[in-house]
Amino acid sequence: MNICVFCSAENLDERYTRPAREFARLMGKGGHTLVWGGSESGLMKVMADGVEAAGGRLTGVSVRFLAHLARTGVDEMVVTKDLAERKAELLARADAVVIMVGGMGTLDEATEILELKKHGLHDKPVVLLNAAGFYDGLRQQFQRMDAEGFLPRPLSELVFFAEDGAEVLARLEETVGSG
Repeated sequence: MNICVFCSAENLDERYTRPAREFARLMGKGGHTLVWGGSESGLMKVMADGVEAAGGRLTGVSVRFLAHLARTGVDEMVVTKDLAERKAELLARADAVVIMVGGMGTLDEATEILELKKHGLHDKPVVLLNAAGFYDGLRQQFQRMDAEGFLPRPLSELVFFAEDGAEVLARLEETVGSG
């Protein structure tokens, strides 16, 4: 399975890196491919190191202005002209999307992927890895949007919140190919 992972390029606390390492190990052990922003820093590096060490493949999608930060020696590296093209390329190469902790860029990626799914422009599973409760506030906001009629599809059809890497992978294995 080609799993697109959106996450931070910042160096983060162990409460965020530990779940990332666990998920990366499970991905690699399962023979999955990490499709990610291609960076050699922060949580992106943690994910790439873990997937690679456990036997998985790496497909990076960098952007021209960040290409100097891209990881070398990967199975495939694509460099796009801008962030919009990068997001489209990441989604096109993915069978599923996992959103891990991150900042503004990750939030932008998450909302765009969910907006596209809301409108039926893709139907790939989207899972938020809620490490250390990082996305509790976002889950509450999404639940309010759902309850108050802002979403044309039930929230449960758009995104699944997982508490650890094993739950993420179980959900993806259960839903990829099932629509």
